[in-house]
Amino acid sequence: MPKRILITDDDAMTLKIIGTWLKTSGYETVTAKTADETLLAIALDQPDAMLCDIDLGDDNGLDVLTSVRQRAPELPIIMITASNDDMALAVQAMQLGAYDYLTKPLDFDRLGSVLSNLFEGQLLRQNLSVTLSESQSEKNLESVLVGRSHAMVQIYKTIGSVSQTQVTVLIQGESGTGKELIARGVHFNSLWKAEPFIAVNCTALTESLLESELFGHVRGSFTGAVNDKAGRFEQAGSGTIFLDEIGELSAPLQVKLLRVLQQREFERVGDSATLKMNARIVAATNKDLQSAVRKGTFREDLYYRLNVVGISVPPLRERKEDIVIIVKHLLRKINTELHTHVWKLSEAAMQRILAHDWPGNVRELENVLTRAIVLTKSDVLQQEYLPEPQGIARDEAPQIDENWRRPLAEIEMDHIRRVLRGVNGNRTEAARILEISKQTLYSRLDKEKSA
Repeated sequence: MPKRILITDDDAMTLKIIGTWLKTSGYETVTAKTADETLLAIALDQPDAMLCDIDLGDDNGLDVLTSVRQRAPELPIIMITASNDDMALAVQAMQLGAYDYLTKPLDFDRLGSVLSNLFEGQLLRQNLSVTLSESQSEKNLESVLVGRSHAMVQIYKTIGSVSQTQVTVLIQGESGTGKELIARGVHFNSLWKAEPFIAVNCTALTESLLESELFGHVRGSFTGAVNDKAGRFEQAGSGTIFLDEIGELSAPLQVKLLRVLQQREFERVGDSATLKMNARIVAATNKDLQSAVRKGTFREDLYYRLNVVGISVPPLRERKEDIVIIVKHLLRKINTELHTHVWKLSEAAMQRILAHDWPGNVRELENVLTRAIVLTKSDVLQQEYLPEPQGIARDEAPQIDENWRRPLAEIEMDHIRRVLRGVNGNRTEAARILEISKQTLYSRLDKEKSA
């Protein structure tokens, strides 16, 4: 059944031109010239999407947008503006809940792409609906894994495809981009969603403990092994085991994991009995594994076994068109958790958020918004509670660091030493500030001593 589009514009010729193009493209159309006609058409014709001009003569398109959002909150609304340089108007429209905005004269190729992404995204989201009662992480999935950018739509497509099989998936992206949420999306929309989802951070444990955690052990296999214990692969059954920070896996464990992927079997530590592995493996890393393979720190054969289907998660700075909708979802999440009522941002606050490069990605954005909501005294978040935007100004050339020829490992150790000095040698606190595990910190320090 063709999708029905409501067009709201006070100009009859514009209605005819847009309507003709939409019909030629396979859509049904409904037209309205005023706010009252728009609300009536929504009630009677139940459109699937809406195009609305901001300048409606006696009516204000933004007021129409607000009224429609109140009556039909799920209806996607694409606003049309007469100027492509009115950023404030565009930001305001997005803040009020517009799906997108286009400028006149309309680029119909662009309009076609927006509508295609809109309806494709709706279908993907229906297919990717997660059972939100599973756990707190599932409850937060929609709040973080959102976006309408081309890159995110492609990720939704991939999730929809791989969720119907048990192929191995490798998710690569910077910290804070939502890699675990993608892994959960793959699992909880699969045919095996009733089976366990088991997450393991490969940097959280020492090598020996991680081996026991993954494969299990039998009583007496090492000091402290007072009982038999099933490992994560065994506990996962036919579900999913998520291996986070796979790039930190030691060479011996890389060999053992390769065997699991090749033979689909393993043994508990200290046992000779072979167990079958029936779970899907989803791995994630913020490292460039191809570079690690070239350096010899990660096995090439393991990389290819993991990367049957690869998902690359773009950083937030490369999909800034998603920021407004992410902010909206994060506000809902944070206000619910904190029992606060800061539901809006001032225009200046949104401009500041859009100007920031967000090196910590969605996680950093959520932390900044949480702090700002706690501090604000109003129901509208003002820019004074947000940090100054960071990033290279468009009209400024970046300054070249005189130390640019230094090896990365040397620069990294300098920073680790600075942090340790700042916390008076407290390694636990240093690891927290550096956002690495204590084991990783100890490893870096031991490597420096042996160098």
